[in-house]
This record gives sequence, C-alpha cells and structure tokens, in this order.
Amino acid sequence: MGTGYLAQANCMAIKVLIVDDEERVLGLAKATLEIDDRYEVTMANDGDEAIAACNADKPDLIVLNMLMPKKDGVTVCRELKGSPAMKDIKIVMLTAMSQEADKQTALMAGTDDYMTKPFSPAALLTKVEQILGL
Repeated sequence: MGTGYLAQANCMAIKVLIVDDEERVLGLAKATLEIDDRYEVTMANDGDEAIAACNADKPDLIVLNMLMPKKDGVTVCRELKGSPAMKDIKIVMLTAMSQEADKQTALMAGTDDYMTKPFSPAALLTKVEQILGL
C-alpha cells in the first residue's frame, strides 16, 4: 500500500480515555491498548477529571471505573450520555463491582458494556474492539 494509507491511519487515531483511581489499573489498561498504535490513550483519576477530559478532547471510547472519588462512574456515564455533544461516546465500565445489580445499574446509566476486575489484558482489548466495531 502507498503512503496514503499510513497517513490516513495516523489521522484517524481512536481516542480512548481510561478513568480509574488505581494507578496499577490505569497503567495496565494503558499499556494494553497502546500495543495497538491505532489507539491514542489518555487517563483520568476520577469522575471530575473524566468530564473535564471529555470536554477538552472528546474521546471515542471511555474505559470507566464504577467506584471513584469525587464523582462515580455511574454519574459520569449518566452525564455524558445525557449530553447531546457526548452521548455517542462508547463507554465500557471496568469495575470490581461484580453483582448483577451493579451491572444493571451501569447498563441503565447508559454504559455500552461491562467488565469486572481483575481483568485480562487480552479480554480488554477484545472488548474495546467489539464496542468500536473493529
């Protein structure tokens, strides 16, 4: 293929925001996604930072923790899905909350999918690709 394909691929980076208050989870999720150079990964440590990051540079997908300080993932999800400018952002809730009621709460808030911690890096990559239709 010619250079046009590479130039197009570089211009079309898929923006992913990872939001978690645990540095270990942020690092693992970021490293997992950055293996694939289609993804441009940014991070936030809490719900307030997530909303600010979305307003500054709208991501295509958010990997969002459910329990965080300042603003939890369900609240962030509801705010984003309720905003005409942000409602099309795909959201994967990644959380240690594994009860069916927790999953239903997240889905009712508008999350596109749900994964529990601990997570497999391969499973996260597969989930992101599924949600984005890749």
